[in-house]
Parts: sequence; C-alpha cells; structure tokens
Amino acid sequence: MSAFFLFFVFSTFVLVAFSIDPYKVLGVDRDASQRDIQRAFHKLSLKYHPDKNNDKSAQAKFSEINNAYEILSDEEKRKNYDLYGDEKGGPNLGSGNPGGPGDRSTYFTYGGPGSGNFNFRPGGSHQARPSFGNPSGSSSSFSFDFSGSNFAENIFSTFFGGGNPNGGNLFGGFGSSQGPKSGHGSTPPSNVQPINSKVFAKEVADEGLTWLLLFYTPSSNGYENAESILEDVANSLHGALKAGSVNCKDEKAFCKERGVWPLKSNRIFVYSYRSNEKGSLVEYKGDWNFKNLKSFCQDHLPRFSKRVELTELDHFLRTATNDLPKVILLSRKKETPVIWRVLSGLYHKRYAFYDTEVHDSSDPKVRSLGVKALPAILGMMSNGQKHVLSSGIVVKDLKNGVSELRGILENFEKKNKKAGAFGKTTKSSPSEARDEKVPLLEKENVETVCGESAALCIIGVFRSSRSRESLASILSTMSQKTLTRGQYHGGRDPVSYCLLDASRQAQFLNAFDKSGFKSQDKLLVAYKPRRGKFVVFSDDFTLEEVERFIGSVLNGDTELKKILRKPELR
Repeated sequence: MSAFFLFFVFSTFVLVAFSIDPYKVLGVDRDASQRDIQRAFHKLSLKYHPDKNNDKSAQAKFSEINNAYEILSDEEKRKNYDLYGDEKGGPNLGSGNPGGPGDRSTYFTYGGPGSGNFNFRPGGSHQARPSFGNPSGSSSSFSFDFSGSNFAENIFSTFFGGGNPNGGNLFGGFGSSQGPKSGHGSTPPSNVQPINSKVFAKEVADEGLTWLLLFYTPSSNGYENAESILEDVANSLHGALKAGSVNCKDEKAFCKERGVWPLKSNRIFVYSYRSNEKGSLVEYKGDWNFKNLKSFCQDHLPRFSKRVELTELDHFLRTATNDLPKVILLSRKKETPVIWRVLSGLYHKRYAFYDTEVHDSSDPKVRSLGVKALPAILGMMSNGQKHVLSSGIVVKDLKNGVSELRGILENFEKKNKKAGAFGKTTKSSPSEARDEKVPLLEKENVETVCGESAALCIIGVFRSSRSRESLASILSTMSQKTLTRGQYHGGRDPVSYCLLDASRQAQFLNAFDKSGFKSQDKLLVAYKPRRGKFVVFSDDFTLEEVERFIGSVLNGDTELKKILRKPELR
C-alpha cells in the first residue's frame, strides 16, 4: 500500500517538475547560444546547490535547473522541445495541440508482468504499456524497482544518490548525463584551465598545489557533464586546488606519456600529495557527482603537517632537528584542518609544518606559549626564537583564509631572513652552524626553551665572540647526546641547551646572583625552573668536564642554590 502511495506522490512530482519551461528556468531567450545556456546553468547551479544553499526550496530549484539544462544543452533534445514541447520528440496530447509546445503530460511504461519496473517521461500520454529493451536508455527516463523491500531504497537513491559517467540522476548530477555532440563545450569555463605538457611541467608538477584534471576529447560522451562537476568542485575548494582540462586530441603525446591515450571515455585525475612530497596523478573512479568528487579531492590534499601532542610540544620544538623555520597551528580540530594542509603543500620547501589539538585556550601549556585565543599560529625561527604569528584567527572562507595566512607566513619568512637564520646563500662557518643548533635565549623563546616545562636548562653565558664560539661548540655536541636523568637515576626529564649574551641580558643573570657574574667571560648555569634552583660551572671548559658537571646535576650529586627571583629577559 505504501509503495503505491509513494508512486502516486512521485507521479505528481514529475508532472509538476516538467510543467516548467526550461528557457524560463534558466532565464535565457529561445535563441540563446549554447555558451549563454551554459553560463546561465553554472550561475544558477552554484546559487541553488544544496551544499551551498540551506533554503528549503533550494533542492527543488536545483532539480529544475538540472532538468532544464539537460534539455537545452543537447541539440536534439532542444530541437524536439522547440517543435513538440517534448525533448523526446513525436506527437502527443496536451494543450489542445498534440505534440505542440506547452504539452507537459506524463506517462509511465510498465516493464511487463512481474518486472515491477516503471519509467516516467515528460511530454508523453497517460498510457501504460509494455516496455522492451533498456528502459533507461535515455537520460530523461527514470527507472525504479517497485518490488519488495528494494522500493524505498531505490527511489531514494535515485533522488539523492550519486551519478556515474554513463547515467544521470535526478538531483545528484550536474548537467546532462550524456555529453554534447562533437563541438559542444570545447571551450572550458574560465576557472578550468586548459593544460598542455608545458603548462603541466611549469604550474602543476611538484608545485605543492593540488590540481583536479579532466582528460577528454571534444567528441567524448559526458564531457560537458564532467566539466560542470569539475567547475563546481573547483569553485567550492577555491584556494585549495585548481582545475584543468587536457584535450587528448590535441595533446596525444602528453596523454600517452601519462597512460591515458587512447582515451575511450572521459577520465578525472587529482594531482595528489597524499603519499609523499612528490606529487602524482591519482585517478578518480567513484560516482561522478559533486559530493563524492569533492570528498576525494579533500582526501588528496597535501599532508606535510606533522601532528604533535600538546603535552610534547615544548620538548618537540626544542629537539626537532629540521633546519627550516617551524610553524605550528593550535586548534580544536581533531584532524589537521584543510586550510593548514593546503598551506603545508604551498610552503613545504620553506617551512616545517606542525599542528596540535587544543581543547582550551586557558590551558597553562597554551598560556606558556604566549597564546591567548584559538586558533593560533606559532612561528619558531631557525635560531630558536618563538613568535605568536596570529591568534583568534577568523576567516570568511577557504579562499580568503588561504590568502590571509599566506600573508602571515610571507611576513614571518622576511623576519627570519632578516635575523640571518634562513636562506643563506654563502656557506656557514662552523661557529654559525653550531649557533643555529643551540638557540640564543631571547624574550620570545625563553618560556619555550627554558620555561617550567624544562626540567633542566643549561645556559651558556658569554661576553665575547670567542667565548660564544667555545660554548656553542660544546653545547651543540652535548645537545646531540640528549642526556636525561634516566641515564643516572631512572627519570625521564629532558635537558635543554641555550646561549645567553651577558652584555645584553644582565638583568637575567642578576636573578641568580646580585653581581651578575660580571667578572667572568664565560660560564654555564644549570637552572631548574620548576624548583627555582641553580648551580654555576666555571672551571675547565672541556667536553668531558661539562658532561661530568651536567651528569652530577642530573644525579643530584651537586648542591643547588635558590634563585633570588624569577629570571626575566628584556
């Protein structure tokens, strides 16, 4: 009983849906060119697509637009509609003029006893008759299985399910399920860029940006449909990827090189960075509809950002050995956000990307990093200086968000170059190379390098360039040993190393001793921030003696003094 009720409702829907003039639906004149029709369709489909328009009437409007475009984008269907009011052609009844324009009657064909298959078509007479052969041979016919429990599943999958290269669907597709005849749609829309071998080598291959590529020939069935899907996906992910089309008729050598020629049907590929740093073409083999293709593209966006636990972030930043400056995204997202993945692809040769999940901006670990609101981006120069690049980030959409964050990264890169820690064109001296591994303690990085998260901070204090060179060499070697208390008493606390310019940071040293150690050219301060205690080493500065000193502090064999106050940097 329920099956026949749904059948009645659907029959009524089809009758209403096809009673609308397709020219009026798209808002074009009857003498409109194919290009005008295509532009009108793209404009309206973007406006009323259910993924972009939450209005309750958008779904029905979107269906009308697709149905209208399906008729007017095909020469034969359009001609039949103009002559008979029915894209299938042939005389029929309606409006007092059999077969004339304005006839919108509907019929269904019954597939014979026991088949349970009905076909609906606009413009026909109200007749029931046997159907032989393939009832869905035309893209404007809809086939349903009314038998048993499959009825509800099939009717709803046809209404809302995905299409495929060889067949359309009522709501899920974009344009006609069959492409135009030869010559139609050979000019790609403005945001679908024509791609040849030279453009591919220059703009696509290994440039860090994901591309959605259609390989086709102008005479291919379904070309215009595939192109429409491409354009919609490219618009929805504008800023995250670009779309292009390769005419294999003109680019046979290029298509053959990519294993696409000879081309029997249209094929869609994503230039993906999912697997490794080198991009590669990955073919899309799912249903040809907006939702599935968009999901496929998102899945193949770059994955250069490394996920780090918040509890390990401080230690990780101190011990990471990548020579590139680092940028870290702090957000509430359980997975790396799309916008960060896009940026990691565009800048993966210039930055080391990381991201971490943060539940609350009031978390002490977050506050210690200088972050006051989420989401936020931290930047760490190659010399260890930390900066909060942005916090409380708000972006309007993907395109604007990528553009704004690119500006932030570009500015940070300039600061990094200005600091002399990035992009050197001349070979670094040994002392410079060592300094890059042992950060200079500054106001921006003091909490990260020598804050409460560090169990033991070894500070190399210098007053001359020679002393700095000596300390940098020793501490650089020690930092590679990654000593922990576990080597002595079973603990697992990390040791951090840094340098301090005594001539610039006298206030910091005064927090340990009133004299500020002014009489000494170089010394080591072993500082335990959590306990507020320290001890000074100023004896024989050999690697063996320094290692012995640090070991004794870790073992608890050396007596520590109480600091006068918490040390601060200007």
